[in-house]
Amino acid sequence: MGFRGWGDLFAEGRGARLAVICLGVWLNAADSLVTATIMPTVGRELGGFVYFSWATAAYMAGAILSGATAARLSARMGSRTAMVAAGLLTAVGCAVSALAPTMLWLVVGRSIQGVGAGWIVGACYAVIGALFPQRHLARVFSLMTGVWGVATVLGPLVGAAFATGHGVWRILFWAFGAQALAFSVAVIWLVPDDRAATDNRAPWGQLGLVMLGVALTGAADLTSSPIVAALLCAASLVVFIAAVRVPVSPRDSLFPAAAGDPRTVIGAAYVSFFGLTAAAMAFSVYAPALLQKLDGLSPLASGYAAGVESIGWTVAALIVAGLAVRWHAPILRFGAAAIVVSLAILAWAMRWGAVWEVLAAGGLLGAGFGLTSGFTGRRVIASAHDEAERELASAGINSVRQVGSAAGACMAGIIANLLGMAEGVTRAAAQSSAVWLFALAVPVALVGAVGCWRVAASNVDLV
Repeated sequence: MGFRGWGDLFAEGRGARLAVICLGVWLNAADSLVTATIMPTVGRELGGFVYFSWATAAYMAGAILSGATAARLSARMGSRTAMVAAGLLTAVGCAVSALAPTMLWLVVGRSIQGVGAGWIVGACYAVIGALFPQRHLARVFSLMTGVWGVATVLGPLVGAAFATGHGVWRILFWAFGAQALAFSVAVIWLVPDDRAATDNRAPWGQLGLVMLGVALTGAADLTSSPIVAALLCAASLVVFIAAVRVPVSPRDSLFPAAAGDPRTVIGAAYVSFFGLTAAAMAFSVYAPALLQKLDGLSPLASGYAAGVESIGWTVAALIVAGLAVRWHAPILRFGAAAIVVSLAILAWAMRWGAVWEVLAAGGLLGAGFGLTSGFTGRRVIASAHDEAERELASAGINSVRQVGSAAGACMAGIIANLLGMAEGVTRAAAQSSAVWLFALAVPVALVGAVGCWRVAASNVDLV
C-alpha cells in the first residue's frame, strides 16, 4: 500500500500541484537559511551594523503578519489570485534587497519579502485541503517537511558560495526573485480559481491585535535589555492569544472558531504547534555558536550539526507518512515525548557530552517533529466543519508556528543574554547557556506535548 499510495498521490495532475506547493515552501525555507549565511558579508559591504538584526526581525515580523491573514486573503481574492499576488510581492522584495544601497534599504526589502513569503506559505497551507484528498494529506505534509530538510542541507553551501566576492550576494536575491516569479506563473496554470462572491468584512480588531503582537515581538528582538525583552515577549504573547480569542463572527475571523479553545482538536493542535516549536528554537538559534565555542567545530561544521534536526524531521516524516490510521495516535504520543526527552538530553549533552551525543539528541528532536507534524495537521483539516473553516484552520498552522518561532527565539535570547552571551560568546557564558537554554525549554515543550496528546486522543474521521 505504501508504494501504491505514493503513486496515487502523484497521479491525475496532483504531482504538478504538489511541486508548486513545495516550491512555495522552498522560497521561505531556503531564503531564511541562505540569507542568514550571507548576512555577515552584506553587513560589511553596506555598513550599518546597528541595523544588522533588523534584517532578520523585519522578515520575521512580515511573515507573522501575512501568515495570519493568508487564509482571509485567499478567501477574498481566491487561492489562485492570492498566491500569484504573494509570489509577485516576494519578487519585488527580492529586487529591493538586491538593489539595496544601504542596510536600511535591505531592511525594507526583507520586510517586503517576509510579507510575500508569509502569504505564499499560508496560502499553500490553506489550499492543501482543496487540492488533495484526505488520504494523501499526511504524505503532502511530509514532503513539505522534506523541503525544509533539503534547504537545511543546501543552505550553508549555497550561502557560502554567494558570500564570496564584492556584491555577489546580490545575485542570490535576484535568483530568489526569479523563483518567486516562476511560482506565480505555475500557480496560474495549476491552481484552480476558487474565488466566490463574499460579503465578509475585514476583521480589523483581530488584525490590529496581530499587528501589535508583531510590533512587540520585533521590539523584543531589537532591545538590548533582557528585562525589557522579557516584558515585551510576554506582552506579545498575551496580545496574540487575545487575537485568537477575541469574539468575531466565524465568517469574518482570521482564525477558526475553535482556535482559542484547547479542548477542541484545532485548539489543542495549535497549542502543540506553538509549544513544541517555541521550545525547539534554542537548538536552532544557539547550537552552532555553542558547538563552535565548546567543541571547536568550524562555522560550516556547526551549521550542519544544527541541521541534523531538520534531517531527523524529514526522515521520520517520510517513514510514517503512509502508515494506517490506527498507528497515528501512538506515533503522535511517542513523537511529542521524543521532543521533551531530547531537550532534557541536550541540557546535559551540550555542556558535558560528546559531539555525537549532541547530534543524536538533535536528530531525536527533529524526529519528534517529523512524527507529529503531519498527523496533527491532518487532524486539524479533518476537524473543520466546512471548506471556509478548513482553509482558516490549515493556514493557521503556519501562523502558529511563526509565532512560536518568534516567541522561542525571544525566550532563548533572554536566557542567553542573562547568562552573559550579550557580552560575547565567552566560554563561561557558553557553558552556562548550554545547560539552561534547554533545561528551561523543557516546561514549554511539556505544554506542547500535552496539546499533542489531546490531539492523539481525539476522535476525528480521517477517511
